[in-house]
Amino acid sequence: MMRSEAPSMAVTNEPGSTTTQAGDQAKLARRILEAPTSATVRIADLVKTLQAQGVDVVDFSAGRAVEDTPENICRAAADAMMAGDTHQTMAQGKPEYRAACATKLRRENGIEADPETEIIATFGCKNGLALAVLTTIDPGDEVIIEDPAFVSYAPTIRFFGGVPVPVPLESEDGHRWREEALRAAMTDRTRAILFCSPHNPTGVVHSPEDLDVIVRVARDHDLYVISDEIYERTPWDGRKHTSIATRPGMEGRSITLMGLTKTASMGGWRIGFVYAPPPVISAMVTLQQHLATCASSFIQVGAAVAFGEEPGPVLTDTWREWEERCQFMCLEVDMLPGVSCTPPDGGFYAWADIRGTGETSEALAERLLRDHHVAVVPGSAFGTRGEGFLRITCVRSWDELREGIRRMKEALS
Repeated sequence: MMRSEAPSMAVTNEPGSTTTQAGDQAKLARRILEAPTSATVRIADLVKTLQAQGVDVVDFSAGRAVEDTPENICRAAADAMMAGDTHQTMAQGKPEYRAACATKLRRENGIEADPETEIIATFGCKNGLALAVLTTIDPGDEVIIEDPAFVSYAPTIRFFGGVPVPVPLESEDGHRWREEALRAAMTDRTRAILFCSPHNPTGVVHSPEDLDVIVRVARDHDLYVISDEIYERTPWDGRKHTSIATRPGMEGRSITLMGLTKTASMGGWRIGFVYAPPPVISAMVTLQQHLATCASSFIQVGAAVAFGEEPGPVLTDTWREWEERCQFMCLEVDMLPGVSCTPPDGGFYAWADIRGTGETSEALAERLLRDHHVAVVPGSAFGTRGEGFLRITCVRSWDELREGIRRMKEALS
C-alpha cells in the first residue's frame, strides 16, 4: 500500500496548479490556468487539513473570528427552515430581508435606501463584488484597485475580462491614496474605482477627507466607485466609519458592498447585500437570475434579524473584546525582533512590517507554518506593496493569541 504524502506547507501565491493531461481531457480556460489561488482561503484550508491530521496549528490566516454566530440569529434561521421556508426566493432577495438592510443603512450609515429598487441580497461580499464588476465593465476596461488590496480583487476583475490597475498605498502616506497618483492612473479605459474601508489588510479607516479624494477623481472621470465595507462595524479607538455613498455627488455612482461574514461571525452563512442606484440593481438582478438564482431563503431570515435589529450586547461586547485583542497582538508583534506593528484603525488584522528580519514575507510565513505551526498570510499575496509585511488575524481566542506569540518569539529569537 502506498503511503499518502502530507500536504505541502508552502504558502506562496502562485497561479492555479490545475493541470491537464494530453488525451485525457480538454484544455481548461486560460483565465483559471493563469489565476493565482486565494492565499487566505488556501492557507486556511491547509490549516484545516493539518489539524485533521493531528498537527497543532495556531491559525492567524483567514479573517475568521473564534466566536459563533449569536443565538438569536441562528434561531430565526432555524425556525424559518423548520417552518418550510426552504424554497427559492426572488432573485433580488426576500422583501423582509431587503427592508432590514434598508433599516440598517438608515440607522448606522445615514443612508435612505429604497429596498425595492436600491438593494439586492447577495452571497456575501464576494458575490456582490462579482455582480458589481460584471455590471460596470466590458472586456478590456480598467478598474483602479489598491496596492496592497484584498487578494480576490484583481483575479475577479480578470475573470470578467477587465484589467486591474493597482495604485500604491504608500506606508509613509498612512496607506492612503495620493490624489495625484490616483489621477495619474486614469486612462480612457478606466470605468471604476474599487477600494475597501476599513481596509484589508492594512487596517486603515478612511476619513471623509480621504474619501473625498476618491470622490473628486470619480466625478471628474465619470466613474463608478465600488466600496467594500465588510468591516464597517469595527472601527477602533473611537473612530467612525463613513460610507462613500454619503459624500456629495456620489448618489448615482456608488456601489456599496456590505455583509455579515466578519462582524457577526457569520462566515459560513454567505450572506450580504449591495446598495446601489436603481439601474445598477436592475442589472444585477438580471445577472443573479442567471448566475445564482437567489441567496438562500432561510438564511435571509436570520440575516434580517442581524441587520434589522439594533446590535445587542452579545455583538457590541464582542466588538470591544476584539479591539482589545487587536491592541494586544499588535503590541506583542511590535516587540518581536526585526518587526514593527501599529494597531489598526479598524478591522481584524495586525499588518506587521517584517523588513527588519531580512526575510521575504513568503519565506517567513512558510517557515512559521512549517517549523512552528503558526499560520499567517504573506503580504506579497496582497500585491507588490505588500511585500515586507505579514497579515495576522487578531480575533482568535486569548489562548491562541498567547500561544501564537510565544511560537513567533521562538521563531524570531
